[in-house]
Amino acid sequence: MSLTLHFHPLSSYCWKALIALYENDTTFTPNNVNLGDPDQRAALLGLWPIGKFPVLQDDARGEIVPESTIVIEYLDRHYPGATRFIPDGDPGLKTRLRDRFFDLHFHAHMQMIVGDRIRPADVKDPHGVAEAKRKLRVALDMVERDMADRQWAMGEAFTLADCAAMPPLFYGNKVLPFAETHPIAFAYLRRLQARPSVARVLEEAEPYLHMFPEE
Repeated sequence: MSLTLHFHPLSSYCWKALIALYENDTTFTPNNVNLGDPDQRAALLGLWPIGKFPVLQDDARGEIVPESTIVIEYLDRHYPGATRFIPDGDPGLKTRLRDRFFDLHFHAHMQMIVGDRIRPADVKDPHGVAEAKRKLRVALDMVERDMADRQWAMGEAFTLADCAAMPPLFYGNKVLPFAETHPIAFAYLRRLQARPSVARVLEEAEPYLHMFPEE
């Protein structure tokens, strides 16, 4: 088997890559990495010294591909399936922009809040958390506006942007519940969760979700 994904089932960015793999039934070997195990951590660092996952290893092509967005673009280019994640031309640019929006202006703020929850009490950052929540509300306002007349992030086709949207929306709803404040965004999250590729990711993550830090 050519492809191996080094990942963890609770990681939001790993979900993003897994959705793309499952969407096209791409054959791969999953390697669940325990960063608390010195040997497993060292093996991951040997592939990608930054030490973050997901990392896609392609033995057939001799490539190591880190970063979830790049993993999906790599799959789209070298292992295409029925779902094409990045269209050609200007629609492709808009899709990449939407991907960046969810990663930089939604995902990052959600992770800041989650990260603060696991900090020791004497180094918590209440001001940073409040600011992150403010920025999340701005992002949610934009999702609420943009999803008013479309099924998926870019319209009728499921794309990279939807792979990027699902993890921060799912976890964002845990740190800043938005079913009542942003019903259109919440309905979009529910459509994402019902998609078979996403449902599979969530099913596999279920045994680990108790590890998510509650407030």
